[in-house]
Amino acid sequence: MADVLARIPSVMWATPYAGARFPGSAAVRDRPGLTDGANCQLFAYAVLELFGLEPAAWRSSDLWADTRLTRRVAVAQPLDLVLFNATDESWGAHVGVVVGEGRILHLCAEVGRPAVWSMAEFAARERYRTLLGFKRMR
Repeated sequence: MADVLARIPSVMWATPYAGARFPGSAAVRDRPGLTDGANCQLFAYAVLELFGLEPAAWRSSDLWADTRLTRRVAVAQPLDLVLFNATDESWGAHVGVVVGEGRILHLCAEVGRPAVWSMAEFAARERYRTLLGFKRMR
């Protein structure tokens, strides 16, 4: 976990949550990057890009359905994406990045800035109580 987290630049830790800044949104097309904020997907994809991975600009349901660029895995490894929701629906799911040791780096409105939570911390919140699963870039 330390290796992944140590490589996250300090400017990324300052990213504010901005729900309107999602992959493919006009707000992101007009002003790319994270300075103006991000939603969970945009932030997670930026983390993967730091490590040389090239995720598509998908919303959560598209990510979950994809089989061409990602695959579902039963056991998570660092840099896998993880999806949570209140139900077993992938539409509107929250996306984070596995950093190891059962910990997830993510950006959510509740905290307002990037945070690292345990799986138990997600399970304790109704909006994240359902673990949809893990996706690994091919």
